[in-house]
Amino acid sequence: MERQRAESTFTIISKVKNSPRVNTIIEWLKHNRFLIIILVSVIIGVTVGLILRPLNLSSDTIILISYPGDLFLRTLKLMVLPFIISCLIIGAANLDISKNGNVAVRTIVYFVLTSVFNVCLGLTLGILVHPGNSDIKITNSTPAFSGPKKMNVMDGFLDMGKNLLPENVFQATIQQTLTEYEPIKKENQTTFKRVTKYKDGTNTLGIIFFCLIFGTILGTMGERKRPVLDFFTVTYEVMQKILTGVIWFTPLGVASVICGKIITLADLTSTLIQLSMFIGTTVGGFLFYQLIVLQLIYFVILKKSPWPYYLSLGPALATAFATASKSASLPITFKVLDEKLKMNPKITKFVLPIGTINMDGSALYLSIALLFLAQINNLQLGIGDIFTIGLACTAASMSSAAIPSAAIVLVVMLCSVINLPTEDVSLLFAVDWLVDRFRTMNNLIGDCYTVAIVQHLSKEELLEDDNNNPNAKEPEEEAHVNGTFVMQEQNERVAQSFNNTPV
Repeated sequence: MERQRAESTFTIISKVKNSPRVNTIIEWLKHNRFLIIILVSVIIGVTVGLILRPLNLSSDTIILISYPGDLFLRTLKLMVLPFIISCLIIGAANLDISKNGNVAVRTIVYFVLTSVFNVCLGLTLGILVHPGNSDIKITNSTPAFSGPKKMNVMDGFLDMGKNLLPENVFQATIQQTLTEYEPIKKENQTTFKRVTKYKDGTNTLGIIFFCLIFGTILGTMGERKRPVLDFFTVTYEVMQKILTGVIWFTPLGVASVICGKIITLADLTSTLIQLSMFIGTTVGGFLFYQLIVLQLIYFVILKKSPWPYYLSLGPALATAFATASKSASLPITFKVLDEKLKMNPKITKFVLPIGTINMDGSALYLSIALLFLAQINNLQLGIGDIFTIGLACTAASMSSAAIPSAAIVLVVMLCSVINLPTEDVSLLFAVDWLVDRFRTMNNLIGDCYTVAIVQHLSKEELLEDDNNNPNAKEPEEEAHVNGTFVMQEQNERVAQSFNNTPV
């Protein structure tokens, strides 16, 4: 009897283990283990943060809790500049823009169109939902937010041009150009003088432009380009190997960042209730664009289901949500697209670095934020004001830095476009820790979908380029498997070095 039970149990276990459905689940868990680990670390960070909030921990204790996350973010940001420089130069040189200029044109046009669409979507949501309520301003007790006091649309475009052509490429690694207005008192009248200043922060736009020009010219130099190109290729591979080690600290870093942020919030519940309409409008807009608009664009252009591609981006999106920085997520995004989705390296190395100007989430957020501030001040806006806001938000979003809460500084600057008081921005700052995470996810996913769309539209040029360069280092062969692109890279030396990476 006991023997029959044991045999029956063994038979059931064998059937379960050999079940196709169970095997599929196990394979999915193995394939997405990094995403699952990050999601678990986010949940742990939120839970521990909520538990520790009532304990009134000392500042030293909070610093120690946040310290692993701070080190993790610093390490990721440390890798961003070498990644951008090496990727852009490799991408521009191997792509040979002189022959494949359509790839660059498609990328820039897509960036501009999606930015304009998100501004229009934000304006539409802000007008229809009307999240601003004048009572919010009266009950607000948060401190005033300081920042630049004046800006107009022309200044935004002029600053983009100045940052595009920096005076010193080394200075561009640490500072950006910014136009500010200094007050000048003459008798009983105050006037403003336009002054060009420098603010801390990497001028990514200038570095992108310089590297594109450098890489493009390098690609036209025949065999003489090989030593320089090899140098930047090795640099990229070194950064990937560093990432292989850093990536194991992602769960600890993510949990630490989330936990420390929740503990330090002054009044979590009342702030969320007070600004629930604004949060709902912005996050709803982000999800609408991410889950509906982008999926429709992918389906219409690529003629296949977008969901396998979207779900494969999980590790990059989770990192973007945790760090609230697209730049900090860039190394992991490269690894997901290059190693997991096997996208064409020529496209990823070209599109992702210049994706700094593609801030879809910031474009949507800025337009809703300005309408919200106008509504809480009972300011009636005309068609001309709406058009001005749209134009200013488009220009500002494309010059936004890919760092946490960068958009909140742009809101302060844009307030002067329609004469809004900058003090009210403190309301948005109180909830930006949450909104910024959804905004960063939209910024990042916009770049990832650009890679897929530009690669599909440029497949003839890429195929012709591979045929004309049979000895190129990174030839790819495109196939369509289970709704995703698979690139069978022949460069085994690069692929082999990342076989053990947990992404």
